[in-house]
Amino acid sequence: MSSEKVVLILIFCLSMMSTGHCKNRKHFVLVHGACHGAWSWYKVKPMLESAGHKVTALDLAASGINMHNIDDVDSFAHYTQPLLQLMATIPPNEKVILVGHSLGGLSLALASDKFPQNVAANAYVTAFLPDTEHSPSYVLEKYGEITPASAWMDTKFEPSGNKTSMFFGPMLLANKLYTRSPVEDLELAKSLVRPSSLFVEDLSRQKKFSREGYGSVPRSYIVCTEDIAITAEYQEWMIKNAAINDVQKIKGADHMVMNSKPRQLVDALLKIATKYA
Repeated sequence: MSSEKVVLILIFCLSMMSTGHCKNRKHFVLVHGACHGAWSWYKVKPMLESAGHKVTALDLAASGINMHNIDDVDSFAHYTQPLLQLMATIPPNEKVILVGHSLGGLSLALASDKFPQNVAANAYVTAFLPDTEHSPSYVLEKYGEITPASAWMDTKFEPSGNKTSMFFGPMLLANKLYTRSPVEDLELAKSLVRPSSLFVEDLSRQKKFSREGYGSVPRSYIVCTEDIAITAEYQEWMIKNAAINDVQKIKGADHMVMNSKPRQLVDALLKIATKYA
């Protein structure tokens, strides 16, 4: 197909969206990782939109431009509240594709456990992937067991109410997260990251994610082969632990794959959308 025909089809599809005639239009909801915000999707969001899809990138509590302070966020459900509020507005006959990066994977699990009827698929992007057999904190606790304190480098951990807050420092950002991303994205992150938390204390007290809710939603995992923060080996362990069969790999991608390999990530998400939505 010529590029001119592709452009014409895209224009037609966009022109029909308002009347609901473009059946291939999907709704992607992008959920960021710890200390980050909706801003981390700034490359991926317009790429998906230019392909004719609806995209919502939101800030979780105390993230991005959300006005809360992490000291005032007392639970993981509170942290995920912006996503839960969005899901509550989705009409009964509509489904979204939830995309979670890093810690955002646990927010996907919580949202799809509460609103399984509105989720076409969960896409885990080098993300923490819980199961339905253990507590929600299980994959975080296992990660902590294999991660030496020195690996956190200049990350600041401090008591914060009933949890421990966490703030990524510039050394960790440069040497663990943005190792293959453009230097401009690293500098952006240094300016925009905010204190967050893994909420391990709270998640360890919560009941397991249900098979009827979270477990009923199709799950797909996108492995980033050069991730130093959540290594490919640990990603593979979580995939096996949760019995996920739908797996894609992005070679050469660091932890911040939306910066280092944005086009490849978009292609992977479109494959997931085509399969499930």
